[in-house]
Amino acid sequence: MGSYILRRLLLVIPTLLGVMLVNFILIQFVPGGPIDQVLAQLEGEGDVFAGISGGGSEAIGDNEFESQGARGLPPQYLDSLRVEFRFARIVCEDGFTGEPDLDEEACVAEDIPVAEQFVMMMWDYLRFDFGESYFRSIGVLELVQEKLPVSISLGLWSTLIAYAVSIPLGIRKAVRDGTTFDSVTSGIIIVAYAIPGFLFAIMLLIVFAGGRYLQWFPLRGLTSDGFEDMNFIQQIGDYFWHIALPVLASTISAFATLTLLTKNSFLDEIKKQYVMTAKAKGLPERRVLYGHVFRNAMLIVIAGFPAVFVGVFFGGSIIIETIFSLDGLGRLGFEAAVSRDYSVMFGTLYVFGLIGLGVGIISDLMYVWIDPRIDFEKREG
Repeated sequence: MGSYILRRLLLVIPTLLGVMLVNFILIQFVPGGPIDQVLAQLEGEGDVFAGISGGGSEAIGDNEFESQGARGLPPQYLDSLRVEFRFARIVCEDGFTGEPDLDEEACVAEDIPVAEQFVMMMWDYLRFDFGESYFRSIGVLELVQEKLPVSISLGLWSTLIAYAVSIPLGIRKAVRDGTTFDSVTSGIIIVAYAIPGFLFAIMLLIVFAGGRYLQWFPLRGLTSDGFEDMNFIQQIGDYFWHIALPVLASTISAFATLTLLTKNSFLDEIKKQYVMTAKAKGLPERRVLYGHVFRNAMLIVIAGFPAVFVGVFFGGSIIIETIFSLDGLGRLGFEAAVSRDYSVMFGTLYVFGLIGLGVGIISDLMYVWIDPRIDFEKREG
């Protein structure tokens, strides 16, 4: 198992490099860029797209500033933006002995080739130096940490509730396969799965958050005003009071897949010979079900828990966060993409990619822990 883990760890490097390279190349073809965003804000438009007519005028490494916002601004200001965003470097004439500065006549801004930009970025990331946001004057890691509480709340509780409900329900459906209970619950699950998460979230707001009927839950935020002044018990109650509706809205569609996966896994195991043998020996059905069938049937479901949690955690719904006014990683990624904040975009992509690849290895270890008969080294051989 040790050699398998070592091979997986070594594969992390080229895989992560490939993910970053593909996204870096794609960004080159996206209209607009951080400098266009700055120029649009200076004109009061507030949006990168407002200053662009036709195609993009500036992407990473592209230094043709033909957008309307660039007119009337001194070239030195544009050069300083290019240097600040690391699209260019300050180069001074031979013999210049002072500090490189665009204010010096002997110094100019020289374009940095796109390939060199990528190498510089990856070298910084390998040292876990993710720089600062272009527009927020805060480090990328600090910005992610600031948004983590919301994403942890949605991801953790949504995953735990989905498992807590879906596994017992799936087992019950497998035991009573073909009965009225199985048919009715399947219909309810399918309907719940078909309802878009954002539509369900709006419905919850209208019904339970003072939209038109009841006002049992708060409309926005993760905590109430004066949260710091509450005692510990009050803080816990306030936290769950705020998170109840967003978690319910983000969990509703997860029940279907997990419940049906549990049911089908149990049905497949129940029909096997060892179950019939155990029943023939006179073992109680409950002991057969939970002492023999459960471990084998739950292999796929339980071993996939890390991947499911990370998927919900880092793929937080932008719409859910927006509807409930929650400032999490989903909105952070969306805002970074709209504002062309490349440092946040690529920094978070690198961190999340690294965590995702690590979770893949943890999932494999979970398979072995749940069922020691699995040997990935022999399978590869």
